[in-house]
Amino acid sequence: MTESGNGPLGGVRVVELAGIGPGPFAAMLLADLGADVVRVDRPGGAGLGIDPAKDITNRNKRSVLIDLKSPDGVAQVLDLVERADVLVEGYRPGVAERLGVGPEECLARNPRLVYGRMTGWGQDGPLAATAGHDIGYIAITGALGMIGPADGPPAIPANLLGDYAGGSLYLVIGILAALQHARSDGGSGQVVDAAIVDGTAHLTSMIHGMLAAGGWQDRRGANLLDGGAPFYGTYETADGGHMAVGALEKRFYAEFIGRLGIEDDAPGRDDLAAWGELRTAIAARFKTRTRAEWTEVFQDSDACVAPVLSLREAPAHPHLAARGTFVDDGGITQPAPAPRFSRTPGALRRPPARPGADTEEVARDWQTPGLVDPAAAHGSGAASTASGRTGRKDADS
Repeated sequence: MTESGNGPLGGVRVVELAGIGPGPFAAMLLADLGADVVRVDRPGGAGLGIDPAKDITNRNKRSVLIDLKSPDGVAQVLDLVERADVLVEGYRPGVAERLGVGPEECLARNPRLVYGRMTGWGQDGPLAATAGHDIGYIAITGALGMIGPADGPPAIPANLLGDYAGGSLYLVIGILAALQHARSDGGSGQVVDAAIVDGTAHLTSMIHGMLAAGGWQDRRGANLLDGGAPFYGTYETADGGHMAVGALEKRFYAEFIGRLGIEDDAPGRDDLAAWGELRTAIAARFKTRTRAEWTEVFQDSDACVAPVLSLREAPAHPHLAARGTFVDDGGITQPAPAPRFSRTPGALRRPPARPGADTEEVARDWQTPGLVDPAAAHGSGAASTASGRTGRKDADS
């Protein structure tokens, strides 16, 4: 079996209707895995305000500029859909339908299409039509309420927990599962309704199990994994840095307090009434040295202690550097494609797509002349399905 540098999704075609946040990230992940992602950008941009040349969520993609509010634009998108395997959109419920590129229109043109929908609240429910952002989605699922100190407000985990973990990753999982079904004997396309509230709630499955079993208290800072335990948390160092401690297992904890130098004075870890005293002892000890000094103390140990690094510091960490977890491409330091594959590794093939820069190239490769000549997009449906998509499917199988 030969290796491919294009990733395991080589040959899969994806149409992404431009948006911001979790939709573009999901499409980037598909592109990192080798899919041919064509981003349909709108005149005037998506509104994020970032220089397109630095928006790495659009790496490995190509861009065409289409006005979906015009009949020509709708025809152009449907021409792309006809030749695609997947569509990704992140509009409010009903918007794609009003534009004329909803599931009904798209699946009529391409019955095996996987139509991926990325929203915060989902396609239905009392809040479906209202605006929202990551913080609200994770708030109502109980996830936000778990994060932060017992004596303070919930801590905001950027938009990683809702938008990207509960949103993008679940959309990608849904798309890949639906794609498998569509390509099976007797399979067909379908709609994937990926709601951030659903995905984030799903992420809390283990905690709900612990709660039901009496192993989790429904309040912040009182549990084993939320900072309640003094041997699972962060501590400030002498220079204002921080160290992260995750010494859960007893043998790792023994090494932790040994290297920290408090094994003879620390109260027993199983005495919950003494956790406050233990936390104070650990905190005081960490304040005696700098972050760099403690990093050296715990280096290559099983104490489960690591320095808390900033975004700019992280790429230089010896372990991440050795694995190539971050790469520099086009002058931008960025995370490398993940996960890794032994036979079909992903790669950075293209820099962030600039709106409309790839129109002619996509028109040629996807055999969609309507992208450069809008008149050609009208009435091309059935003929192009028979001559274009069928031939390509055979080539991909």
